[in-house]
Amino acid sequence: SERRLWNKTTTEVRFYISSLENNADKIAKAIRSHWGIENSLHWILDVTFYEDSSRIRKDNSPENLALLRRLALNLMKQETSFKGSLKMKRYRAAMDNNYLVKILASASK
Repeated sequence: SERRLWNKTTTEVRFYISSLENNADKIAKAIRSHWGIENSLHWILDVTFYEDSSRIRKDNSPENLALLRRLALNLMKQETSFKGSLKMKRYRAAMDNNYLVKILASASK
């Protein structure tokens, strides 16, 4: 893989194990699909909720909190009256109870 970040390019070799037939286009599509999900959902969770910095590691707590974060993320995406970023929606919901209720009410639509 080749990664370009600002003016620096790095190259690294990756190995995959798959049950797919030996079809380069199909394998490349599966790999890109995986990284598309990783880069969109997990990046959003980390930027919006600082998920990578979480120190919650005991028992079922990490899975439970991950579920709540995804629920909150989906609710914030459904609420469309405020055009700010997800991070700003989260901040606004923390500061304005009326907006928080609006986010929670968007779930019933």
